[in-house]
Amino acid sequence: MPVLTRLKSRFANLQIVWADTAYAGPQLAQRFRDLGSWQLVIVRRQPDTGFSVLPKRWIVERTFAWIGRCRRLAKDFENLAYTACAFVLLAMIRLMLRRLARACS
Repeated sequence: MPVLTRLKSRFANLQIVWADTAYAGPQLAQRFRDLGSWQLVIVRRQPDTGFSVLPKRWIVERTFAWIGRCRRLAKDFENLAYTACAFVLLAMIRLMLRRLARACS
């Protein structure tokens, strides 16, 4: 899979990739085994527990909520993936700058 090989070259220190149960198929697991250094961990729900916070899943949901607070990213207004990616980066830069400014004051 060309995407995984490109990501492996960019993120050499990455060791574990957490994924939802939608990515639990045998083909993706085989691709990760072929890469060698990455471990694919599927986060599964516990049966018959009702609502429960899934490990590591809340991090993704929280980040999406932070991004959604930016007016431009609240809905899918962008036609091109490049502009959407640029606005996500700007939203995260804004978030980090606010945190740094709060820590320095």
